Amino acid sequence: MKTIDVPRTVQVIRYIAPLREGGSLPALAEADDGFKYVLKFRGAGHGVKALIAELIGCAFAKTLGFKVPETVFAVLDEAFGRTEGDEEIQDLLRASRGLNFGLHYLSGAVTFDPTVNDIDADTASEIVWLDSFLTNVDRTFRNTNLLVWNREIWLIDHGASLFFHHAWDGWEKHSKSAFPLIKDHVLLPYATAIDKADETLRARIGDSTIEEIVWLIPDDWLDWPGEDLSPDDIRDTYIRFFRNRLANAATFVTGIKDARQALV
Repeated sequence: MKTIDVPRTVQVIRYIAPLREGGSLPALAEADDGFKYVLKFRGAGHGVKALIAELIGCAFAKTLGFKVPETVFAVLDEAFGRTEGDEEIQDLLRASRGLNFGLHYLSGAVTFDPTVNDIDADTASEIVWLDSFLTNVDRTFRNTNLLVWNREIWLIDHGASLFFHHAWDGWEKHSKSAFPLIKDHVLLPYATAIDKADETLRARIGDSTIEEIVWLIPDDWLDWPGEDLSPDDIRDTYIRFFRNRLANAATFVTGIKDARQALV
């Protein structure tokens, strides 16, 4: 079983450019290690919960053998962004001081397009399984969140996963449910080996794997306004969610098959 990678911590020294329009406004930035990163900000959109989803999603993907850019904890200090001319970006950077999340920038990578790029049934099925496990709503034809780099497929952008944690009280129901939104997955038409993917990937996730991944979440990201639970209590709920999700994998696997049948 693959060892869990613990992200390094880097200091962000230069904001280069926003990467796309939208509420989250991820950006290309340079860190003190000399590398460029795609930064996801705690002050954007769904805040630290999106960062938690990014961290957990990337960690599971890496552990299961997928290509994922190196992930880092990225620190923005008090002075960062003061000279930024765009007021919206300046506000975002001001609200994001502290610990953020970054992925190594893959220079020259292109967006995966199923009409142009080939993908085999095993890989497609395993990605569909992963996104059902994570309840990732954001791997569609509109935005595949897959890159082709060095002729390999790389997984990015898991911030829209784990939507249960935006309505925390419903976590147990979501942990045991199918994932109907898998019907919109860009790779669903190519996922013809779901049973094989299920057997392969379930065997790679144990209790210790789940615990190690969840314990990557920094305490700083678990101080939620209006929430009385301690960081350890919140981590325990994530652990129970994933244990239930894995134990009830047959439910979301059946959902994948039903969604594929509806494509015919």
